[in-house]
Amino acid sequence: MKTLSATAQSSPNIAFIKYWGNRNAALRLPVNGSISMNLAGLFTRTHVTFGNRPADSLFINGAPISGKGLERVSGILDIVRQSAGIGLRAEVASENNFPTGAGIASSAAAFAALALAATQAAGLDWPESAISRLARLGSGSASRSIPSGFVEWKMGESDEDSFAVSIAPPEHWDLADCVAIVAAGHKATGSTEGHVLAPTSPLQAARVADAPRRLQLCRRAILEKDFETFAAIIELDSDMMHAVMMTSQPALFYWKPATLAVMEAVRSWRKDGLQVAYTIDAGPNVHVICSQRARLQVAAFLREVPGVSDVLQANVGGPACQV
Repeated sequence: MKTLSATAQSSPNIAFIKYWGNRNAALRLPVNGSISMNLAGLFTRTHVTFGNRPADSLFINGAPISGKGLERVSGILDIVRQSAGIGLRAEVASENNFPTGAGIASSAAAFAALALAATQAAGLDWPESAISRLARLGSGSASRSIPSGFVEWKMGESDEDSFAVSIAPPEHWDLADCVAIVAAGHKATGSTEGHVLAPTSPLQAARVADAPRRLQLCRRAILEKDFETFAAIIELDSDMMHAVMMTSQPALFYWKPATLAVMEAVRSWRKDGLQVAYTIDAGPNVHVICSQRARLQVAAFLREVPGVSDVLQANVGGPACQV
């Protein structure tokens, strides 16, 4: 029996300039570019085995998955099979060491690891840009979990040029992410469904029109390690995305009372001289960005905020890799 297998590991990423809304939903081509940071120590590890089996199968943290989740995975595998000229079905086993579906980019890490493991298992020697494009088809944000460190996803003009590139390595800036967990469960509305609703908000057009300016400010702030500018622009961008969510039809409210409590605490700490900033993906949990040397202090502060059940900590992470 012919069997081809590989294992890959990828980190989730936290977006500083957000991806929300597609101009082509099938290809997950975004309405604006985005910038993110990979999160070291948090990971999805995925094992792909092609073999003589009747159908693809998917296991996440040991539990069998069917329906739409399996369909999304099979869609990626179909592209790999076609490119490699193989007809074998695959077993995909994936595990994460952080909450799934709670706004910590679990789908980004999952599809980045899947894209790399599947292409390696099938014997395809693709460049990073091609693997980023493949990951994008499963989850747009997954394109950003392929390159290393601080990453920019170029919106591009088509499938061919919409992929992510590293703009600075992990060691460029000693930032850390303290993720305040206020709800660890699966969110009611996933990002894929949320992207469809983005155009129904009257605020989305303004958010998209201003995106090039925010991208430029964020990129420059990272390259120049300018925390004051960085904090202002990532909080603005996060607030703008959630304003779009809250004014879409139907409205999406991801924030919990504890989400707001953390946001207010971060602003207060910054006013007192601590270099901290918040950003929130499509979920209730708050990513608090600070320097690595302040990470333990910030994590301790966050644990004192009512409603925070746990704090995950991560420095800047590297690229998706084979393991």
